[in-house]
Amino acid sequence: FKMDVDHGFYRPVDVPAHAHYIVAFFVLVIGTVGVAGNALVMYAFFCNKKLRTPPNLFIMNLAVSDFLMAITQSPIFFVNCLYKGWIFGETGCKIYAFCGALFGITSMINLLAISLDRYIVITKPLQAIQWTSKKRTCFIIALVWLYSLAWSLAPLLGWSSYIPEGLMTSCTWDYVTSTPANKSYTLMLCCFVFFIPLGIISYCYLCMFLAIRHASRDVEKFGYQVRKSTLIQQQSIKTEWKLAKIAFVVIIVFVLSWSPYACVTLIAWAGYANVLSPYSKAVPAVIAKASAIYNPFIYAIIHSKYR
Repeated sequence: FKMDVDHGFYRPVDVPAHAHYIVAFFVLVIGTVGVAGNALVMYAFFCNKKLRTPPNLFIMNLAVSDFLMAITQSPIFFVNCLYKGWIFGETGCKIYAFCGALFGITSMINLLAISLDRYIVITKPLQAIQWTSKKRTCFIIALVWLYSLAWSLAPLLGWSSYIPEGLMTSCTWDYVTSTPANKSYTLMLCCFVFFIPLGIISYCYLCMFLAIRHASRDVEKFGYQVRKSTLIQQQSIKTEWKLAKIAFVVIIVFVLSWSPYACVTLIAWAGYANVLSPYSKAVPAVIAKASAIYNPFIYAIIHSKYR
């Protein structure tokens, strides 16, 4: 399969064959577990009416994006590793990278939506009664996908571009070439898809923690009458906090998966792309794609209804 070397689309890297096969093994495991695990979460959701609550629609959306991430990325990544290079051409690279961006960004912004939903329910329970509905939740999920679609389409429309990366067996946006378009896209993407959502999520959880602690102190301070009159509310907040804690674990794991990749892109953005070896770009990419496999295990361990 002849590549467009002249235009700098495909730059072969000199790495031993066993490096490609090791990556292929991990990609195969990630793909298999990601597809099977998230398919089970979706199956559980469709088979159990009790799970079809507005908050769990976000969980379902996360399972869908993770499932699509695993099924669109891992098989192609795996085959390329066996061939020790990108074999699907420039168009294939663009489609592959677009899907990876769309489903990865959707997962991150979906976690932001989950955090905001938990924040409203726990810190503003009266407003949450009007706020929480399946129709409104579906509307928010649609906005999550549209926001992610906008960022994913940008490199196809000329703001940066999609090219092979690392060991030249996967594709992503061009964060290595130092041009104004590439640098601005990398910075904006990291800010508006990773760091700003992460800041908002942190703020939401801090407020939730303080609200829970404040409610517990009120019960202790005012005694039995308050305890009796607010028992239902306390129980409700306790239930919502359980869901928030599950979401918090999911968020921590997701952030840890994508942080190495974010660091690599920012190192290149700062002008130090020359210090990045093919391995230092390939390994964070594999770790990031592994973010799609953890959530089914988290639900199975923590969430009794899913279990």
